[in-house]
Amino acid sequence: MYTSRKKIHKDTDAEPTDFEETVAQALFDLENTNQDFKTELQDLFINSAVQMDVSGNRKAVVIFVPYRLRKAFRKVHLRLVRELEKKFSGKDVVVLANRRILRPPKKGSAVQRPHNRTLTAVHDAMLEDIVHPAEIVGKRTRYQIDGTKIMKVFLDPKEKNNTEYKLETIAGVFRKLTGKDVVFEYPITEA
Repeated sequence: MYTSRKKIHKDTDAEPTDFEETVAQALFDLENTNQDFKTELQDLFINSAVQMDVSGNRKAVVIFVPYRLRKAFRKVHLRLVRELEKKFSGKDVVVLANRRILRPPKKGSAVQRPHNRTLTAVHDAMLEDIVHPAEIVGKRTRYQIDGTKIMKVFLDPKEKNNTEYKLETIAGVFRKLTGKDVVFEYPITEA
């Protein structure tokens, strides 16, 4: 029997939480009711899902997908996020690929860690996943007098309609996941 349990695969066969099951059920319903998604969502599944309180009274649904399926999720990202935001009314949906951070090798060790497993590379990739419909066109880091850092990220103005309404949510999710403060802006284009 094909059920919503096929839409979530947890690591080490852990039991999914109630919220993860509701997200898996929403994916399962989308696959079965919407003919556009039938073939595209057939082989896709999630690893976990978390509900986060972001800024003020806003909430976000963060869905973690396997790293190897990230390209398949990106193909249907816009439509999938739009449909899931309808199902979870009042909550913004963010889709992230699961990435692993490896600690630096010990002194004298011949083993080298791949660059894409460093903390910086994983955080940069997370940022790209979070803002996905838009592309990052520039970054600046501002160091303040009290020692805090604020990263300014400039997004592509072409995707302003798809991302502008959830910039606060994106910044809040990134802050919760990485501990870094981010400010998003759209560069002013001169005509």
